Amino acid sequence: MKKPATRSRPVRRAPRQLQPGAAPFIVSAAACLMALVATYLFFVKSATGQFIDESAWVEAALARRTIGTQTAQWLDVLPVTSIVIAAVVILFVTVARRRWKAAGIALVAMGAANLSTQLIKAGLPVRPNLGVETLAFNSLPSGHSTLAASAAVAVFLVVSPRWRPAAGFLGGTYAIVSGISTVINQWHRPADVMAAFFVVAFWAALAALVILRTGPTWNVFSASSMHWASRWWWTGLSAALAVAAACTAVLILSSEIHHSQTSTFNFFLAGMGQIVACGYLLTAAGILLLGWQVRRRAQPRRARSR
Repeated sequence: MKKPATRSRPVRRAPRQLQPGAAPFIVSAAACLMALVATYLFFVKSATGQFIDESAWVEAALARRTIGTQTAQWLDVLPVTSIVIAAVVILFVTVARRRWKAAGIALVAMGAANLSTQLIKAGLPVRPNLGVETLAFNSLPSGHSTLAASAAVAVFLVVSPRWRPAAGFLGGTYAIVSGISTVINQWHRPADVMAAFFVVAFWAALAALVILRTGPTWNVFSASSMHWASRWWWTGLSAALAVAAACTAVLILSSEIHHSQTSTFNFFLAGMGQIVACGYLLTAAGILLLGWQVRRRAQPRRARSR
């Protein structure tokens, strides 16, 4: 007698994860690099840029008279605070959630950003004499601002997509306040802070691509309306603050330059507007970039479950 044919069970294959396209991240990194170069060329190599930047730095003394003690204390603990915050969050996520690769990549990006800042600061020549009374040594980019922003980015990269929008906004706010403090204490000019933000954003874009490509299913989250920390209004708030600050800075600068006035407190306000606009613009872009990629990765899984 012939034995009945046995039916072989189909082998279940694990769903193939959708690899995010590299183009958006590469383009974002290139845009940050070009913005860094443009910041240097305008605020350091041109007389108009030097005048705007130096006027904001000089008039920061007025703000320092009122809140100088508080900001000085903030700056004293800033390096330790940034490292502690990033270390605690990354350690918790690494141990509790077992995201070893993401933690390692985020720490490498943080170190690369701070190293790049020091190399750029040491490699750039002194500020050229273009008729503006200014200190000749190069202070671009700001080391304190790089440390604060890179710590915030490290936390932003390792947390789950559910928490990234809120973490991005809070981290961006922390970096912006830190950058403003350096100007008020007259450690740096506004352009130094913006340059630091662009350096950090450059490494953050590259690190985000690697994390999304190496991260397991924890990097997939589509129910943005079901959790307060992942709702879109974090992005909208960041974008709205960036637009408002940019418009304010443009209006102030156009008014001052058009009337050919000497340095006033308005230049300081314009410099603060530039920092706020730059910081929140990069924050909104980062939340959008990673949020779109995460939801793009989640779509095939949702389609298969129907």
